[in-house]
Amino acid sequence: MGTMRWPVPHFHHAVATGLLLGLAVPGGFPAWGQHVPKDAPAIQAQDADPQEESPENESDSPVEDALSEPAAPAEPTVEALTREREDLDLLFAELAQPGGETWARAETDILRIWSRSGSAAMDLLYKRGESALDAGDIPTALGHLTALTDHAPDFAAGWYLRSVAFYLDGDYGPAIADLEQVLRLEPRHFGALTQLGTMLDELGDKRRALEAFRASLKLHPHQEDAQDAVRRIEQELQGTAV
Repeated sequence: MGTMRWPVPHFHHAVATGLLLGLAVPGGFPAWGQHVPKDAPAIQAQDADPQEESPENESDSPVEDALSEPAAPAEPTVEALTREREDLDLLFAELAQPGGETWARAETDILRIWSRSGSAAMDLLYKRGESALDAGDIPTALGHLTALTDHAPDFAAGWYLRSVAFYLDGDYGPAIADLEQVLRLEPRHFGALTQLGTMLDELGDKRRALEAFRASLKLHPHQEDAQDAVRRIEQELQGTAV
């Protein structure tokens, strides 16, 4: 299935609203940039039937239609989960290399792995939420993605995509709460870290925004917009220093 189309910093920028209370999450944010725990749930791919994705085959209730699809026939094997974690480790090592051109392929592969839920029905909900966002239909996107996070709470990409929808709707509190879920499930999610930095920057929390951007760049140093944001915020903070 397709990769995520909002790997921040390629985000639209909404007008910031005063939701600093949304930053006071219990226990604080996760340790940004740490590796995924060995017992963290991994995700195995299974493509939905292409016929199910055509508009003429969709029911009037697409969420119910997606949830009526059969689940994956079997849980991924231990060997498959281990292999996927090892693949991600190798891809992140490649992504972090300062030179060369293979990092772009590594980024694409990481996003592709993250976009797999392990269930044809959940993959279909993800695709429909993504398509609704592409069409600018945020209420419909939120409907699909809320069903997705309800039924697949261990699928980090679902929380991430819903945080995008909330962000584009200017609803920063729920967007930040969803990012917390993403980073608990996938602490190396550089897109979530950069999105968090963008939101903290817009909310005026420059120091924490800088921390989030730096953590993201440590994982994925080739994000030009994040690099620009770090330089700008560093200059702004130097200008306010006594």
